[in-house]
Amino acid sequence: MPNKLDVYLEEISHYLSGRTEREEILNEIRSHILEKAASEYGGTGDEAIDQAVLAFGPARRLAERYAEERPIIAPGYKRYLFRYTTLLFAIHLALTILGVIFKESFIVFPFLFIPRLSPLGAVMYLPMAFLADLGLVALVLYLITQSGKEVKLPWPRIGLDLDEVNPPRKPFWSLFGTAVGAIIMLAITSFSLYLFARHQTIFLYLTDGKEPRPLLTPEAGRYLSLIIIVQFAVSTLTLFVKLFTRSRWVDIISNAISLGLIGLILRQPLDNLFAINMSEKLLSWIKPTILITLIIIALIITYELIRDIIRISRRQRAL
Repeated sequence: MPNKLDVYLEEISHYLSGRTEREEILNEIRSHILEKAASEYGGTGDEAIDQAVLAFGPARRLAERYAEERPIIAPGYKRYLFRYTTLLFAIHLALTILGVIFKESFIVFPFLFIPRLSPLGAVMYLPMAFLADLGLVALVLYLITQSGKEVKLPWPRIGLDLDEVNPPRKPFWSLFGTAVGAIIMLAITSFSLYLFARHQTIFLYLTDGKEPRPLLTPEAGRYLSLIIIVQFAVSTLTLFVKLFTRSRWVDIISNAISLGLIGLILRQPLDNLFAINMSEKLLSWIKPTILITLIIIALIITYELIRDIIRISRRQRAL
């Protein structure tokens, strides 16, 4: 039956990485415990060792004191983590767009696999792709750090570094512009609600000066109108909140909601969408135009969302 010291060292080993370093640390801790038992508790018997183990404290805390000197990723490589992730995700992004447009899957062995995706699937796939890219880069940097070798990595520049730019304080004219934009968006949201209350849709067209008529079928018109109205309301609220705070969390929450709403729009089938007669030639042009436009908007929002998350993480790390 293992004694308390062996059990204690076994628990500590669970919190340490690197086989060689782990063995060195465990041998060092064992030596310190035996020395403490002999000098302070009168020998190296089971009772003295048990008291020494208790004096060293919880296994996790002791392991953390040693692990602090051996970071998972060396501090010098932390900026590379986000730079390389950005580059890898840009490739992921481009191939995803091509996959949706041409309805093909892409394989870049051994790093990337983009399956054939629908527009909605692409919107749902990209955040997971970013996390996979982040994990891959983190794994490579972890292995470099643990190797202990001096590896000089290339530093690709992509315009200005995010952490080299300090956002200036918003001048009065900028806040005034935000206030005007908020008022305009409030008016648009209110007018949209008025149209929806009266016609059960905001997608209307006029013919010969008569009463406006629905452009879309009733079910699709109600569904898409509610989504657009919610988006207008989110944009309005975001602008009003920005009058009082510069927090990037406002943009993160707003963009996350917008991505979800675009995903709901992409769920709407484009077949039998319009309530008016259109030629097949015109429909064959409108459908891909709508899809490509929504995907481009989603990609822009995804980029801004990831950018703001990275900026917040860097700021928190600097504090």
